[in-house]
Amino acid sequence: MRSGTVERRVVPGADNKVTVHFVNRDGEKITVKGSPGDSLLDVVINEDLDFDGFGACEGTLACSTCHLIFDEDVYKQLGPVTDEEMDMLDLAYGLTDTSRLGCQICLTKSMDGMVARVPESVADIRQSKDGSS
Repeated sequence: MRSGTVERRVVPGADNKVTVHFVNRDGEKITVKGSPGDSLLDVVINEDLDFDGFGACEGTLACSTCHLIFDEDVYKQLGPVTDEEMDMLDLAYGLTDTSRLGCQICLTKSMDGMVARVPESVADIRQSKDGSS
């Protein structure tokens, strides 16, 4: 058999992971793996990545701290943006045409190798609502 034609049976937990490359605020690339169905916020938490302030609302769509920026080809694979997500994105610093919230992006095998950039600054709407900074 040629090496490119071998079919492998998927064993739970074995090679059923999706590789994600995060680029942090300092431009450093951090490569981690997540499971299909995990949100990008889940991946950041599960891998204990230190992105200051990231995911402050724990995925409840009450802030924009898990704001991520994608290349256009990746962005097109992510599915539609809900009105609720768009409302939070409108409050994010450094918003781009390819911005999404990490709590709303669930991994699929087709996303393997994707790059997600963490913007330079974070806006947390919860702080402006309660008057703290």
